[in-house]
Amino acid sequence: MVSILQILLLLLDVVQFVVIAHIIMSWLINFQVLNTRQPLVAQVWYGLSRLLEPLYSSMRRVLPALSGIDLAPLAVLLGIYALRIVIVNNAPMFY
Repeated sequence: MVSILQILLLLLDVVQFVVIAHIIMSWLINFQVLNTRQPLVAQVWYGLSRLLEPLYSSMRRVLPALSGIDLAPLAVLLGIYALRIVIVNNAPMFY
C-alpha cells in the first residue's frame, strides 16, 4: 500500500511541475521572451496546453470570470497542494 501512495505522490509532483512549467512559459510568451512562431516553442506550448486543458476547463467552470486574469492554474496548484496534504496526513492509515 505504501508503494501506491508513493506513486500517487510522484504523479502529483509531475502534474505540479507541468503546471508550473506552463505558467512560466505563458509569462515568457506574454512578455515576448519566447515566440510561438518558433517550432520547438510552439510544440511545447501546444503540448502543455492540450495536456492541462481538461484540468483548467473544469476549474474555469467553477471560478468566476475575471477580465484578462486566468485563475485556473492557481486553483489547480492549490488543489494539488491540498490533495498532497490529505494524502500525507492520512498515510499512516495505510500501513
